[in-house]
Amino acid sequence: MSTNEELIGRGEVDDLEAILSVVNTDVDEALHAVRDNAESIFTWDYEKGARPALNKLYEKAKGAQWNGETDLPWDTPVDPYEVVVNNFVSQGQSGVAEFDVAGTPFEKWSDEQWLEFGVQSDNWALSQFMHGEQGALLCTAKIVETVPWIDAKYYAATQVMDEARHVEVFAKYLDEKLTGHYPINAHLKLLLDDIVADSRWDMTYLGMQIMVEGLALAAFGFMHMMTTEPLLKQLLRYVMSDEARHVAFGVLSLQEFYTELTDKEIGERQEFAFEAAVRMRDRFLQQEVWERMGVPVKDAIEGVMRTPTRQMFQMMIFSKIVPNTKKLGLLDRNGQWLRRRFEELGVIQFEDWVDTGEEYEAFALQELAERASA
Repeated sequence: MSTNEELIGRGEVDDLEAILSVVNTDVDEALHAVRDNAESIFTWDYEKGARPALNKLYEKAKGAQWNGETDLPWDTPVDPYEVVVNNFVSQGQSGVAEFDVAGTPFEKWSDEQWLEFGVQSDNWALSQFMHGEQGALLCTAKIVETVPWIDAKYYAATQVMDEARHVEVFAKYLDEKLTGHYPINAHLKLLLDDIVADSRWDMTYLGMQIMVEGLALAAFGFMHMMTTEPLLKQLLRYVMSDEARHVAFGVLSLQEFYTELTDKEIGERQEFAFEAAVRMRDRFLQQEVWERMGVPVKDAIEGVMRTPTRQMFQMMIFSKIVPNTKKLGLLDRNGQWLRRRFEELGVIQFEDWVDTGEEYEAFALQELAERASA
C-alpha cells in the first residue's frame, strides 16, 4: 500500500503548511478541461429487474423529480447579514469568536467584521456545494456512458437531471439572495479532476457517489440544522432527499462489484477513498475566505477553525462516508488499511452509523411529509 507522501503529498495529514500550499492558480478561468479516459459502453441486454434494488431506486427517482423554479418559494426575502445574526442567536452565540482572541489577528475585530465573516463563510460554503454539484453532473453523465448494466444506466440518467437542478438552484440562490460566488477550492478541484480522469467506471462511483456525495449529504444536513433561513432550509431539504438516493445508488452498485475484486484491486480503491477523504476535509478550511478578509490564513485556521463547532463539523461530514465504506468491505480488507487511515483522521467512530443504502427511504418519506404540510 502507498504511503501518505505518495497519496496526499505529505507525511502528516494535519500538516497545515502543506495543506495551504495547494492553491487554485486559475481563479479567473471560465472553462476547465479534463481528459476523460473512459470508454463508452453499450449494452444490448435491456432486461430490467436483474438488480431489483437498483430498479426500485429508479422507480423512486422518477416520482421524486421537483422543479427548482416553481417548487421553491423564491419570493422569500433574504438579508444575508440578518441571517448570520439569527443563526448566531439560535445557536446561543453572541458572535463567531468561540475562542480567546487575545494576541490573534481578531483581537481588534469589530462586530461588523465578524458579521461580514459570517456572510462570506455562507457564500463560500454554498459556492463549493455548487461547484461540487457540477462535478456530480459530469460524473453521473460519465456513469451513464461507462457502467455496463442497463438498470444502472437508467438510474444514472435520472441523477443527471437531479444534478443539473442542484447546480441551478445553488447558483440562483447565490446570485439572487446572497452576494455572488467564490471560485472552486483547489483541493476540491484536484479531487474532481482525478475522478473525471480515471478510466475505471467503478472509481467514478466511488469518488463521486460514495465520497463526494456522501460528504455533501452530511454537510447539507449540518447546514440545514444550523440555518434559520427558510428558503435555504427548504432548498437543502429537497437536495438532501436526492442526494440520499445518489449515495444509495453507489452503495447498491459497488457492493456487488467489490465482492469480485482481488486484494490488490481493493487496495487501489482503499487508497483512492483515503485520498478523497483528505482532500475533502482540507477544502473545508475555507482559506479563500480568510484571504478575502485580509487575515493571515494560518493564524485564522489555528483560531476559528479549531473551535468546538468547527471541529464537530469537520468530523460530522464523515458520518455518511465511514459506514458506507464499511458496507462496501473497504474498511478491513488488506490488514484494515482504510480503518487505520480513518483512525488517523479521527472519524472511525461513525463506522456503525446507518449506511445510506438503507437510509434513503427515510429521507424520501420526510420530504413527502414536508411537501404535504407546505
